[in-house]
Amino acid sequence: MNKVVELEEALNHFQDGMSLMVGGFGGVGNPPTLIRGILSKGVRDITMISNDTAFPHIGLGQLVTQRRVKKLITSHIGSNPNAGAQMTAGELEVEFCPQGILAERIRAGGVGLGGILSDIGIGTIAEQGKQKVSVAGKEYLLETPLIADVAIVHAKRADHYGNLVYESSARNFNPLVAMAGTVTIVEADEIVEIGELDPEEIITPGVFVDLVVKSEGVDWQWAWEK
Repeated sequence: MNKVVELEEALNHFQDGMSLMVGGFGGVGNPPTLIRGILSKGVRDITMISNDTAFPHIGLGQLVTQRRVKKLITSHIGSNPNAGAQMTAGELEVEFCPQGILAERIRAGGVGLGGILSDIGIGTIAEQGKQKVSVAGKEYLLETPLIADVAIVHAKRADHYGNLVYESSARNFNPLVAMAGTVTIVEADEIVEIGELDPEEIITPGVFVDLVVKSEGVDWQWAWEK
């Protein structure tokens, strides 16, 4: 089964008002070609789920800078002042989630769990609006699973079935995000034939992947000009 497609075909899945989950941490592991494609297509009103907002002109931070995101579910926005300014002005809705809980909510969505239980935030404003569950006499908050219409990740190598190998720290959130999209699209630096990847190196099995596109790399001049 060959899941490799041209970028134009992959972009058909990006629409105004969609929920979008993006792998990466501080820009590392964000898929640059797919993000440029979203920007070029003019997609707006995105609900974005990501660990952070990267930097103003790097990675998914560009989606925030160009005001393509209406709601953000994230662990922090400190490295992108545009996100903070939009939030303060009431132009960007932000739902903060502790980084570990965010990762677990994404994992729960990817593997089909109904949520996770955590005692983090009990007795603070963090519990507002959340269901409480008692287990063995101890109280927990129910943290709901996260899934998205489209999940995008960046891999170092992919085969035609979508088995993925990541580049060192770019592994961060990408394996979790890859599991949690209704449609998962991978941008890969290198695409090889099935059987060429060492099975011991594969982190994300192709069963989670719908489409694979070849990365065009990072165009820093394009990013800064935008």
